[in-house]
Amino acid sequence: MGFGKSSSHGSNSNLQLLHEGEGLNYRMKTVDKEGGKKAVSLWHDVTLVHVDPATNKPTPYLNFVCEIPKFSRKKFEIATDEVGNPIKQDEKKGVLREFKKGDIFFNYGCLPRTWEDPTHIHPDADGTCGDNDPLDVCDIGLKVVKPGDVRPVKVLGVLCMIDEGETDWKVVVIDAEDKWAPFLNDINDVEEQLPGTLEAIREWFRTYKVPDGKPENKFGLDEKFMDKAYALDIIKECNQSWKELITGEKERKITHMDEGVQKLVRKLSKSNLLSLCDDDDEAPTF
Repeated sequence: MGFGKSSSHGSNSNLQLLHEGEGLNYRMKTVDKEGGKKAVSLWHDVTLVHVDPATNKPTPYLNFVCEIPKFSRKKFEIATDEVGNPIKQDEKKGVLREFKKGDIFFNYGCLPRTWEDPTHIHPDADGTCGDNDPLDVCDIGLKVVKPGDVRPVKVLGVLCMIDEGETDWKVVVIDAEDKWAPFLNDINDVEEQLPGTLEAIREWFRTYKVPDGKPENKFGLDEKFMDKAYALDIIKECNQSWKELITGEKERKITHMDEGVQKLVRKLSKSNLLSLCDDDDEAPTF
């Protein structure tokens, strides 16, 4: 596993967030503190595996990119089809989106260098394909993490949500520096040490779109949170899908598929991915 590439960041130690614009044009852009304000993509330029900034060696943790802090409701997200992939507030028909259900109670974001492939049907996902985004993450730590911050986390498990006919995995993690982290090593530990937490997460995702007039979300795998080993398999799979997207391999593989799906992949693959990550060896593996 290599970490020498100048555009790769194994932690947030050399990252700085800039705020530009307002309203629909508001963007949080990440730059390299020491690179002349060089743009950094939180999706592609941050390694999946957390690297200790003091030793420059990989740790047992993964990097979590926060998009939405706990106790807030503005629906911030990485702009996957914009150059540099800044964070923006999602909008629908020109209106900035917020969770009408109320504040979210966990830090929410994604794993860098992952991609839920919209051409892939996972055998446990009730026949649905990926949602074309990085893997979603629910951080149950006590700290309120700011949008754009990158934190080392322990993977605990995963929930298979089916969102409007698309697979939308939710990886459950805890900040590696959280006071509860030493006691939580797998999904069963969460239920034992923090009873009710997992049920509350599932019910949040089940009903958060209902105030918008949409039906409740559904879940695969009998609505169960799967364990750490299962979650790591999903992460590996989505990391591999990201590699295929970045190198253009995915686009070459789907010329026989529906034009709508091809457009989804082409839009990402052509916008800026190849220029951001031209060295597949830099993609972290387990």
